Amino acid sequence: MADECFQHPRLAAVYDALDTDRGDLDAYLRMAVEFGARRVLDIGCGTGVFALLLADRGIEVVGVDPAAASLDVAREKPGAARVRWIEGDAAALPPLRADLATMTANVAQAITGPRAWQGTLRGAYEALRPGGHLVFETRDPARRAWEEWDREHTHRVVEIPGAGAVESWCDLLDVSGPLVTFRWTYVFTADGEVLTSDSTLRFRDRDEVEADLTGRGFEVREVRDAPDRRGRELVFLARRA
Repeated sequence: MADECFQHPRLAAVYDALDTDRGDLDAYLRMAVEFGARRVLDIGCGTGVFALLLADRGIEVVGVDPAAASLDVAREKPGAARVRWIEGDAAALPPLRADLATMTANVAQAITGPRAWQGTLRGAYEALRPGGHLVFETRDPARRAWEEWDREHTHRVVEIPGAGAVESWCDLLDVSGPLVTFRWTYVFTADGEVLTSDSTLRFRDRDEVEADLTGRGFEVREVRDAPDRRGRELVFLARRA
């Protein structure tokens, strides 16, 4: 099930305005060009930002996400008709033969359960053509990013057209081994409504990720530093044999 920040209609509607810095997507666009991808599967596409960037470049895109409210936002954007939107997850997809499958931002880490994670990798493998690539990022657990997930480091107020000012901040709730749980609070000053969204991310180290990929039939071709979080986050490039 998707977190409230993705599945609540009011939160989904302001998600893009609260997350405007998507410089992380530039690297994925470059990789789509690098691999000569003509058909891309965007796993965890959310409100469709990356899928639409690809479609703008003439690439055939399938975006899949379990959050109906986020997909509703995506479908209302200019150019949305060029993307095939699927409500669900990568574990149950129609035949695609994609050149590239992606999981941007926190998508891979948000898949916390071992069965769901293995199902996602299996679904990505089956959706790719032989020789196709899977690319995703994950934070290095050794850097302990969650230590700054508190009000002091995250509090802000954003003025959003049509919604008014939205105040938001993050609170760390629990760290249990590889699982980190936190809560975002959103205050809509226009009417005083307060909404919260709890999320859990799984922090996997490099060896674990590589073992999971090879166990699902992928060849790990390269592990890169994420350009927007050098030394803190890794990007995995795996090829379907």
